[in-house]
Amino acid sequence: MTVRIRAGVVAAVGLMLVAVLGLIVGKHDWSPNLSLPRPHSRACTVQADGEVTLNPEQMAHAATIAAIGMQRKMPERAVVVALATAFQESKLENLAGGDRDSIGLFQQRPSQGWGTPEQISDPRYAANKFYAALKKVRGWEDMRVTDAAQRVQRSAYPEAYQKWADESTVLTKALLGNATGAVACTVDGEPAMRGAAATEALGNGLRLDWGRLEASAQITGLTVPAASPQAGWRYAHWLVSHATDHGVKRVRFGGLEWTADEGAWSKIDAPGQADHVTAEVFGDAAS
Repeated sequence: MTVRIRAGVVAAVGLMLVAVLGLIVGKHDWSPNLSLPRPHSRACTVQADGEVTLNPEQMAHAATIAAIGMQRKMPERAVVVALATAFQESKLENLAGGDRDSIGLFQQRPSQGWGTPEQISDPRYAANKFYAALKKVRGWEDMRVTDAAQRVQRSAYPEAYQKWADESTVLTKALLGNATGAVACTVDGEPAMRGAAATEALGNGLRLDWGRLEASAQITGLTVPAASPQAGWRYAHWLVSHATDHGVKRVRFGGLEWTADEGAWSKIDAPGQADHVTAEVFGDAAS
């Protein structure tokens, strides 16, 4: 009886090994022409001394938060704190609700004087209110990210913001133009906007986020002046960050080009483009 049981166990183990091997083989392409996978559908990857992956909605909100910080002339550290706060409070999503009457990216509460529900639901308004409150905190520049955020938010979990400090630092470096070709988004499916409507929305978004900006509009897109490489990459990364919601097809700056189809930056031969960023939108479906 003992021998029979042992033989049965061995046989069962052997069958399990065969099944596992079959699963492994079935899930892998062993051909010699195996290629690297494309970025995840509708995803944005930010690489700047670290890597962060966001969905298009999160990426667009992160870009707006960073731009509003620069428009208000806040130091880079403030953008890190703001992004870490939005990561913790909403995962960078513009939430319609939350704890009690909390709303939006920073989960601000109308009952606590942050504004009306309609105002707080506007990411630009919410970011401006956060920076205004942060600026009033004495010595925030020398605080840990989580301590500075907590002085504004007064959360029941004061240490929670710190875990987003690294991701927020990566995003800040890229979105403020301190890295080259650092924001790459893959855009699949039908563009949200096309043609003149996309160009107009893109220009309006740029001006609202960055303040006074003399962007030149054409039917097919925009040309944005860049006073420096850093400024150029700020705008280029903002444009890519908003590609999904504004129908951006192509962005060029500093000898590099990003396209919605490839979702990546590549080198191009484009002399004389060091002082401006160009963005092309998807044309009208009939054109």
